Amino acid sequence: MSVSTAAVDQSVCAPLPVLGADVTVPLVTGGDVTYAALDYAASAPALQRVWDDVAAYAPYYGSVHRGAGYLSQLSTDLFESSRVTVAEFLGCRADDQVVFTRSTTDSLNLLAAVLPADCEVFVFETEHHASLLPWRDARVTYLDAPRTPDQAVATLERALADRSPHGPALVCVTGASNVTGELWPVKELAAAAHAHGARIVLDAAQLAPHHPVDIAELDVDWVAFSGHKLYAPFGSGVLAGRADWLVDAEPYLAGGGASRKVARRADGGVDVEWHTTAARHEAGSPNVIGVYSIAAACKALTEAGFDRLVDREQRLVTRVREGLAEVPEVKVLSLFGDDAPRVGVISFVVEGWNSSHFAAALSAEYGIGVRDGLFCAHPLVRTLLGSEPQDPGECGAPEAGPGERSLNAIRVSFGAGTPDEHIERFLGAVRELVSKGARWTYRTEEGRCVPDRGAAQV
Repeated sequence: MSVSTAAVDQSVCAPLPVLGADVTVPLVTGGDVTYAALDYAASAPALQRVWDDVAAYAPYYGSVHRGAGYLSQLSTDLFESSRVTVAEFLGCRADDQVVFTRSTTDSLNLLAAVLPADCEVFVFETEHHASLLPWRDARVTYLDAPRTPDQAVATLERALADRSPHGPALVCVTGASNVTGELWPVKELAAAAHAHGARIVLDAAQLAPHHPVDIAELDVDWVAFSGHKLYAPFGSGVLAGRADWLVDAEPYLAGGGASRKVARRADGGVDVEWHTTAARHEAGSPNVIGVYSIAAACKALTEAGFDRLVDREQRLVTRVREGLAEVPEVKVLSLFGDDAPRVGVISFVVEGWNSSHFAAALSAEYGIGVRDGLFCAHPLVRTLLGSEPQDPGECGAPEAGPGERSLNAIRVSFGAGTPDEHIERFLGAVRELVSKGARWTYRTEEGRCVPDRGAAQV
């Protein structure tokens, strides 16, 4: 059974077509402008290919693993074939399992729930909260922020060598920082982990949309990522990798789909035989549309050619970094230095500006959407800024004076769907705001920084 799907037009030059490319938004200064979505690191827009494939399937939507009817059977085939597509996209090994979850956060919480007894977890303070916080029931060693990739490997090796007792261990590391965009030395960290008898999980939430991820080549034990960052915003994520810890543990959620056989005992209790496949941790009716959208995105990126996409994105990264470097008041945040390889995620502060006000002005006066705050990576941003963070999302604090550190940061992020024009508009807006200042004053309203329409223009 199959559903007719769209195909990538190989003749189309990047950017790849995405939904929302023609959306206009009002400006506080009057008129409308095409929205420049430069917050891909939070949620990337849906690829047109993904939307078309989901739309083609939608009339055939049915239950998965739960019906004899044609639509149920078709949906089940689509769900399981999507698992194969994701496994191919990630370069999974023959015995690896692909478990569908809700997000990267859900995937890492699932892995935390199946850790063997007395497992020790090693995680750098630089991680996103999704990979920093799930390990509450394990012994956790938090590692200081390294300043070079080599230092990251050396820090991990020392920590693993010093652990006692020498029992099961798991290393959790990001592939690309959601704050700086810098690539981490995943293959070298995996080698260090395995040399000391530990396993490693790769948080690929920011890596997978921008760069090929190959489990076998990197030699990691698990990979976690989210659909909504991979141009597939329909509420699904992935945990892929070794099966043994997943099979040996109790199901992450108990319920239908995870159970293979349930029977009443003579004493009135219930005996359960759980699945040993990925279904063991997929209780409940599966999100077939979310799963299929991830598979569609994997196919679209593969068919478009990752080499071509990476080359174009690197050109945009270079353009943004060079453009920001031309503004003396702008400081780009970096952990590994200017020469570190990175994806299209760049965070910065502007001297004399409250970062939330600056981001609000970009939106209200120029129609540009970026992110401001601490990016769910509070320890890392605190380290990079060298200051205590303010309340996340709060933009009502006094503006930083000349020479003072900002309490938050601004993040611009982009990818396969970003037009060159949006990058140029962003750089022009930064230059103008720094040189002339915002044309409106801004205030806090329900936790958001918004134009103060009751005040006069600046």
